[in-house]
Amino acid sequence: MIVTLLQTDIKWADPAENILRAEQLISSQPASDLYVLPEMWTTGFATKPMDVAEEEDHSVSLKWMRDTASRLDCALCGSLAVRTADGKYRNRHYFVSPDETCFYDKHHLFTYGHEDRYFTAGQQHTVVSYRDVRILLLTCYDLRFPLWARYGLAGTYDLIVCVANWPDSRQLPWRYLTRARAIENQCYLVGVNRVGSDVYCNYQGESLVCDSNGETLALCGAEEEAKTVTLDFEALVKTRGRFRVLEDRDRL
Repeated sequence: MIVTLLQTDIKWADPAENILRAEQLISSQPASDLYVLPEMWTTGFATKPMDVAEEEDHSVSLKWMRDTASRLDCALCGSLAVRTADGKYRNRHYFVSPDETCFYDKHHLFTYGHEDRYFTAGQQHTVVSYRDVRILLLTCYDLRFPLWARYGLAGTYDLIVCVANWPDSRQLPWRYLTRARAIENQCYLVGVNRVGSDVYCNYQGESLVCDSNGETLALCGAEEEAKTVTLDFEALVKTRGRFRVLEDRDRL
């Protein structure tokens, strides 16, 4: 599978500009199977969503993801701040392919930044099957909670995709936690962070792809950029068959 990281410098609350930036990066890396955008990639990380969240049923950003997936015969994922039909705000991580739209609602809301005051947490995991690859969706703060990604799930997916707005003040945990989740779950991990600044934080990026040993396969710097890598899932199957870590895991 060919995967492209879209590490964007998000313009605050400006979906049209952020869609344009995403289009430019995609055009520089054609023919990928999967393009991955950051968390709340069209608005920035808005803990008060009232003025920036889109109505899900009329979301311009989600429509663009669907149109692009269909036009390029690919999948796109990234999270959006949306207001759903029940009137609740969700940090919703969408996985959009030509055939379907799946989503994961962020489970661990960032209480330190008061995300929990306005958003409703998701209570279910989402594992997407796409081109014979099983993909677990996570969002930013979820990285800090290994049980959410492991118990009852380990071995049922091949790739973790985590989208984030992870600030530079906590860059070291980003480096360690992304690799730790890949190692302990014996899978590939794609982590896409943003760059630039908003009124709250600065962001250093360092979006990455690592394998089940934590080895870095692709790494972005601190500027807006796209990087593409090919993931070998046949090699992952062989690794899991030879070194059967997951069979010895604890189970709840």
